[in-house]
Amino acid sequence: MTVFHRAALAALALLLVPGLSAPPAAAEDEHTTLAIPGITIGFITRYIADDEGMWKKQGLDVKVLDIAGIGSMNAVIAGSVDFSMSSGPSITRAWAKGQHLVALATAINESDEDIVIRKDITDAAHFDPAAPLKERGKLLKGLTIAVGGIGAIPDVVLKVVQIQAGLSRDSVTATPMQPPEYMAAFQRKAIDGFVSGPPFIQQAVVAGTGVVISDSAKHEPVEYSPQSAGLLLTRGDFCAGHRSVCEKMVHGIVEAAKFLHEHRAESIAVAKKHFGTYSDEVLAQSIDMLTAMTPSPPLTTPQMLENGDRINIAAGFLKDSDKLSDYKALIDNQFTK
Repeated sequence: MTVFHRAALAALALLLVPGLSAPPAAAEDEHTTLAIPGITIGFITRYIADDEGMWKKQGLDVKVLDIAGIGSMNAVIAGSVDFSMSSGPSITRAWAKGQHLVALATAINESDEDIVIRKDITDAAHFDPAAPLKERGKLLKGLTIAVGGIGAIPDVVLKVVQIQAGLSRDSVTATPMQPPEYMAAFQRKAIDGFVSGPPFIQQAVVAGTGVVISDSAKHEPVEYSPQSAGLLLTRGDFCAGHRSVCEKMVHGIVEAAKFLHEHRAESIAVAKKHFGTYSDEVLAQSIDMLTAMTPSPPLTTPQMLENGDRINIAAGFLKDSDKLSDYKALIDNQFTK
């Protein structure tokens, strides 16, 4: 009898011994879907979690779908997608309409929207960047400023800053434009400024063509800080039936937030992989801004969600009577701990 035959008989004998069996097969990955409302570096925790294998290592296969704007959250409400990353005001407005979603993790705890004005305008006005925001905001009078959409978060921030500066609503022209359009218009001086997040802010600052008027990384406007953005949410009943999926999904964002704070160079490398058309300096400054606004762990608080409603009320886009009376029911932080 050969050595091979003796080994085979020994293995067969083990299988016949009561209580012994073949080694279990490796568990299959769980599968889920995540909708993102825009391809932007602001969702850096999603890119880190994916690229660094923070979901895969847990046995979770995440299919990421790009569904523009509010459509990403609507896909969750419709049940065609499990999770989305949205804004605090989005989930509170959904609750006001009886659509019970739940906030699982806040990846950014500020509005992530800065007001940028052309440097030739600030130079001519002898702009003082150290002045209070209500003084800096006065420079907006008579200007044309690009926002992502009328009533969207960039427009909300713009309206609040101009109101704090004592300017009337019609003293600033807000024009809805998307980044490729407004960056080109800004360069040729067809508009005076824009409201946006990274990397577009940094692109103008590094080029020396733009100056930040209101800085969300410095909690401005401070009366409405903190806020919940990059908010991971799902349907209110989803985690009860898919607890393991929720644990793994949130844990990936928790680990990504920690990674962002502890591994700057590697985080810049992740950004460069997806947004390589921007310079290294623009990406580095963008990562620094996002790190400053990323809580670790990414907990959501009632104050974050309430501030989102308060700033919408102040901007005139929400009635005070529509404000929720309690925000605790919208939050589930159990998986971030």
